Amino acid sequence: MLKIYNTLAREKQVFTPIIAGKVSMYVCGMTVYDYCHLGHARVMVVFDMVSRWLRVSGYAVKYVRNITDIDDKIIKRANENKETIAQLTQRFIHAMDEDSVQLGVIRPDIEPKATDFIEGMIGMISALVEKGFAYAADNGDVFYAVKNFDGYGKLSGKSLEDLRAGERVEVDTHKKDPMDFVLWKSVKPNEPSWDSPWGKGRPGWHIECSAMSSHHLGERFDIHGGGQDLQFPHHENEIAQSEAAHSHDGKSCQMVNYWMHNGFVRVDDEKMSKSLGNFFTIRTVLEKYDAEVVRFFILRAHYRSPLNYSDQHLDDAKLALTRLYTALRGHHMVSAEAIDWQHAQAARFKAALDDDFNTPEAMAVLFDLANEVNKTKSVAVAALLRNLAAILGLLQRDANEFLQGVGQVSNIQSNAVEMNQPFDSDVIDRKILERIAAKKAKNFAEADHIRKALAEAGIILEDTPQGTTWRRA
Repeated sequence: MLKIYNTLAREKQVFTPIIAGKVSMYVCGMTVYDYCHLGHARVMVVFDMVSRWLRVSGYAVKYVRNITDIDDKIIKRANENKETIAQLTQRFIHAMDEDSVQLGVIRPDIEPKATDFIEGMIGMISALVEKGFAYAADNGDVFYAVKNFDGYGKLSGKSLEDLRAGERVEVDTHKKDPMDFVLWKSVKPNEPSWDSPWGKGRPGWHIECSAMSSHHLGERFDIHGGGQDLQFPHHENEIAQSEAAHSHDGKSCQMVNYWMHNGFVRVDDEKMSKSLGNFFTIRTVLEKYDAEVVRFFILRAHYRSPLNYSDQHLDDAKLALTRLYTALRGHHMVSAEAIDWQHAQAARFKAALDDDFNTPEAMAVLFDLANEVNKTKSVAVAALLRNLAAILGLLQRDANEFLQGVGQVSNIQSNAVEMNQPFDSDVIDRKILERIAAKKAKNFAEADHIRKALAEAGIILEDTPQGTTWRRA
């Protein structure tokens, strides 16, 4: 029985879909004006894991993750680069897709772009104005009248009075209330614009998700996800917009049944931000670490917990993933078989993910299985390890491919063995043969020298009854 922590209810709740056997899920995606950072990576990987488990659990999932391709930052960056907005956004959409593939993220079923839904946004704003939840200001902007929506603050748990007292809001003399937020922005120089009942302009940020989610999933859907930073004001505003626009006979329609928010990414225990100089793009991290290590690192923490990034934590993740792959060494990839959920470890894995997607406990099952494989060499247990890990998007490579760093960038030079070329697999295999020959000749000093030289270059030899294998440190 799947339970999900619902931010709106502030508790774990048994998951009951609106339509039996089907799940509708919307996740707030990226604003494409720059390369994706670690916070984006966490959203990608976490909700990829969620959608995978829902499908394994037998649900037909419709997963929508939007792309914001028009907003203030995008306009500013395009103007700075002296390029069109379309050129800028398409370049970074392509980069986002590349990062996503690297991280093993399955593409969402639908990826709508904001600029394709301007008409739908205008229609929703018009409905809000007609129902008295929004008003046109004298400067051509249209604002949402927060005080007219009784449920405002229910997601963040703050009353309107608390928000007025504690939140910084931009002073705008055109607003009737400082807490009101913009739905439509009047045209300004050097900005794109669209025709509307209020004159030329462009949509505010919050309205796009309300328009796109309702278009693809309906007025009410099962799951809405995103980063914790979006809980207020973005998701709070989505609720206000959607539930007011879709109200019938004065009664609001509940927008979402389950709200999910993943925790912040921190860097050395400080919140990641450009202003603090501790900001890392996915690409920067992947220059140093294998993408599967990064995915493993993200899923090793519970999705609602803070994720603390540091080189030490990534190094620990690499060592841990190496342990799992080492257990699979010698067990060749086989076609995935149906998992026997009656198996004690499989049942434990399932119970973990059914408990609000508890990936740390699910990972513990993988390590217990790896230990069993190391002790028993059981082909069946190795297959179960791979098949359970596949649900998390892990351990789907040949063990030697991972352990020997095939396809990974390596700057290790072979100076330690008096060579001026990179340590590729052919060079390593040749040095292993030289070591074997030295041992046969009882030249143990030379054999030890070769092992030590390889170790200094980051190559670890492992002598087994079947012969000598190697992996990168």
